[in-house]
Amino acid sequence: MTDPDHRPAGTARLDTAFLMRAPAHLIALSGGVGLVPVAPGTFGALLGLPLGLALAAAGFWPAAAALVAAGLIGVWACGATASAAGVHDHQAIVFDETWAMAAVVAFAPPGYAMLLGGFVAFRFFDIVKPWPIGRIDRRVEGGLGIMLDDALAAVYALAAVHLVARLL
Repeated sequence: MTDPDHRPAGTARLDTAFLMRAPAHLIALSGGVGLVPVAPGTFGALLGLPLGLALAAAGFWPAAAALVAAGLIGVWACGATASAAGVHDHQAIVFDETWAMAAVVAFAPPGYAMLLGGFVAFRFFDIVKPWPIGRIDRRVEGGLGIMLDDALAAVYALAAVHLVARLL
């Protein structure tokens, strides 16, 4: 059964009212970026670019500490928001993309080419979900599952840009 908005029964409408209902929703939807009607994951990843640049400027250890803390917060926020939405990984939940893209930028080799390459590689791995990313996406529940597949996509993207940088 669906409601007048054509949502499956038991799912919430993710809009600005939902966004403002709980701090977890504000975080999980990356401040509202997840409500963009087209390609919210790409817009979430774009938000990670300036965050990653700020983390890169802070240095390795402060960036790593900030990303670990943000990752733990993301597990909580994305899990709580998915539960409230009634959908495991609703497309509006984009904090995982924002966080993972920030990690790619923070730890990628410097330069605009690496920034662009990291973005393209991350979105590729996040969308295509090669093994084991797809398996994790399908089998790991809750906030951990939402964050973990993007963490692996970030690792793959970082490996790709570091390999390209080494070859060039």
